[in-house]
Amino acid sequence: MSTIKIHLEDAEMHPVLRLAKLLHVEPEDIAYAALNRLMIQGRDPEVQNDICHTRKVRETQLPLWADSAGSVHAYEGMPDCDPARSKYSV
Repeated sequence: MSTIKIHLEDAEMHPVLRLAKLLHVEPEDIAYAALNRLMIQGRDPEVQNDICHTRKVRETQLPLWADSAGSVHAYEGMPDCDPARSKYSV
């Protein structure tokens, strides 16, 4: 039997573990079911584009389903803005 290893960040693994616990299965069962669904739909050009896009952004972004508590938000690292002056201010 061949092996595929998937390395996940904690923010990616925790949702997988929660789903596995909810369904009373192992995390490997979640991964296999996901691969099964993907392979069934893999000839769809939209799915193929999604696979390629996910590969490109994986190094810099967490997937939408990951816990994002540790992720950087778009506004972080930006300079603080002065509030806009109101047209009613004197």
